[in-house]
Amino acid sequence: MIALLLLPLLLPIAMPALARRALDRLAPADALWVITVSAVVLAGCSLAALGAFVLTGLLKLPVFAALGELVHPLRTASDLLVVPLAATSVGGLAVCAWTLVRSVLRQLRAFRTARTEAGHGPAAGDLCVVDSPRPDAYALPGRPHRIVVTTAMLRSLDAAEREALFAHERAHNEAGHHFFLAAAELAAHCHP
Repeated sequence: MIALLLLPLLLPIAMPALARRALDRLAPADALWVITVSAVVLAGCSLAALGAFVLTGLLKLPVFAALGELVHPLRTASDLLVVPLAATSVGGLAVCAWTLVRSVLRQLRAFRTARTEAGHGPAAGDLCVVDSPRPDAYALPGRPHRIVVTTAMLRSLDAAEREALFAHERAHNEAGHHFFLAAAELAAHCHP
């Protein structure tokens, strides 16, 4: 049973190699879906495996042992194996929760900062120009979608390159890439 619970914790190690193969063999939109859904499913499996280790360890405690008797036949491995795995799983879940909360807060702060910065620059339709010596451009999700570009970036591109940049950033917003990026980043925090 323990080997089956270790499998979801080890599968994410193979994910980068499998993702590269998916990128080589699938259309970009299909690869985006496959990789993101796989990352979310693997994150859920990792959390479920850690939770199962914790539950098995809790059933070794006298307070919860009576609950284990309700499910017959419940066989668990030796205390020498179960208790350290449960304790490690509690630590792994705590680290996952901590990094997940930090990531969500960081993403929210970055989104608010970008929205505020975009609100101060002149806007022409969905385009917002920000005065900055650093060349940068990004798609800003939300309602309305914005394309934020710095003055340094605009100065460094000719007209055709600017149009390509705007089309690229609009494509990010139209395809909802920010949702995929957020899901994949949050899923990554669910793997100890």
